[in-house]
Amino acid sequence: MYLTRFRVNTARPGARRLLSSPQALHAAVMSSFPALLPTAQGDTGGPRVLWRLDHNARAEVFLYVVSPAQPDLTHLVEQAGWPAAAANPETPGWHTRPYGQLLDRLTEGGTWAFRLTANPVHHIRRKDGEPTKATAHITPVHQKKWLLERQERSGFRIIEKPHDQRLLPSGTTLKGHEHHGDRYELTVRDQRPLSFAKSGGPTQAQRRPVSLLTVTYDGRLQVTDPEALRRTLTQGLGKAKAYGCGLMTLAPPVPNAGG
Repeated sequence: MYLTRFRVNTARPGARRLLSSPQALHAAVMSSFPALLPTAQGDTGGPRVLWRLDHNARAEVFLYVVSPAQPDLTHLVEQAGWPAAAANPETPGWHTRPYGQLLDRLTEGGTWAFRLTANPVHHIRRKDGEPTKATAHITPVHQKKWLLERQERSGFRIIEKPHDQRLLPSGTTLKGHEHHGDRYELTVRDQRPLSFAKSGGPTQAQRRPVSLLTVTYDGRLQVTDPEALRRTLTQGLGKAKAYGCGLMTLAPPVPNAGG
């Protein structure tokens, strides 16, 4: 497995086109692997290509890719990077490093800072007799609840704050739905509604419009099941993986973070 970081040159027209279309960016990412056919990736239960955009600032956007094979992002440098700088072998335009070393370091009880962009949805039935429909969670309380419901089977537990560092008490609000105040070291930010036309299919149904909501989670976690967490990191978490969702990355926690 490999982890790759590519800084997007947001001043380039090609970059603006890719940033405005998750489908186009997905195609560009998948084109980074010469041996991987466009239709080869599916929900096979094994490692897959995952990607995520981090919008740290208006002119500081990073593309992260986790993949079973080492990518070649030359075409992305030409479209959305700094081609002249990349001509220098010391600044190729992207950085790739083996991911296995980090995966091997995961042990039960270990703590890590994490970031995840996901598509938190739930399934509802608007009328009796109708099929259920995937609907986005639109409030931070429910978006946090979505992740908390998946933490144990994903191999981790989000760390709780000490009681004296909680500004809000746990309680029941929002029409009776239980929430946890600021019990956890978890924030939700960068909520982005995405809407685009799906292209490439031969039928109108396959070219239907796509609408989804993405959010980014930042927080600290404790490893409860190293093998399950490795699956989460290499297979993704949640839906819409083709559109930049599901990739969780870890980093050593900052000393004294959260207190």
